[in-house]
Amino acid sequence: MPMLILLGLGIVLALVVFAVLARYLRLWVQSYASSAGIGLFDLVAMSFKKINPAIIVRSKIMAVQAGLGDSSGITRQALEGHFMAGGRVPLVVQALIAANKAKMRDLDWKLATAIDLAGRNVREAVQTSVYPKVIDCPGKNSGRESLDAVAKDGIQLKVKARVTVRTNLNQLIGGATEETIIARVGEGIVSAIGSAEKHKDVLENPDVISKTVLARRLDANTAFEIVSIDIADIDVGANIGARLQADQAEADTRVARANAEGRRAMAVAREQEMVAGIEESRANVVAAEAEVPRALADALASGHLGIQDYYKLRNLQADTDMRRTIATGTMPTAVR
Repeated sequence: MPMLILLGLGIVLALVVFAVLARYLRLWVQSYASSAGIGLFDLVAMSFKKINPAIIVRSKIMAVQAGLGDSSGITRQALEGHFMAGGRVPLVVQALIAANKAKMRDLDWKLATAIDLAGRNVREAVQTSVYPKVIDCPGKNSGRESLDAVAKDGIQLKVKARVTVRTNLNQLIGGATEETIIARVGEGIVSAIGSAEKHKDVLENPDVISKTVLARRLDANTAFEIVSIDIADIDVGANIGARLQADQAEADTRVARANAEGRRAMAVAREQEMVAGIEESRANVVAAEAEVPRALADALASGHLGIQDYYKLRNLQADTDMRRTIATGTMPTAVR
């Protein structure tokens, strides 16, 4: 009975050893053959830490074969720690190898892992730093064909530019993206054209725009460094200045017409008031003339006016009418 128990334990132990060897032996042989320095027990410990040992071993082998050892910060513990932090270990190692081959001394293990954990593609950043990237301005997704700006002489210019940038690894974390570069370059181009006295000056020397925009250091606080700004195309648009002047003249004409119409309306109203005043005065005169016969009658009845005085007054009126007829050539009312 004890022999059977020992035999069973031996079989279980043999199966465990066989399972361990079957899973980790090939990785350990690869590590040993490439001098990666990862032991068999280290591989077993990774499983207890829920770390994929294949990723760690292959990443370590890549670094060692590329000449990046523990002195570069790429140790087994560092690889495990970055894996457990949710980082992309192979991507970081590949980025460091590419930077080392390109003789870029700015990127180390600490910065590379920080960039990776920040969500940026560190390998792509290294590639962009080695091989500059060209950005169209305006952007392809902006829905605009060109940047429109107006010179001081009122002529519109339509510009297309290409911005060559490379990654600034030291500012990649927290730095602004391509959209900021496109916006700043577009603003700089519009401002440079707006400062030109004549649109012909811009057409003759388009490089003036590039020099003016580059001098403003538009890549500050961004993840990129602007290498060059090239004007790909420039066309003459509409005469915005003439159009604005025509619109202003039309607006001034409308204001003048409105003011004139207001003055005409006031004059018509004043005329109507004067006509009404004249009619009122005529009415007063007629009313006053109507009181004359009554006053004469009252004067005769009261004895204040004699019959001879009355006839003298009538003779005076007739004489006045005759003089008016001779002067104007019209018949008096009484004769007519």
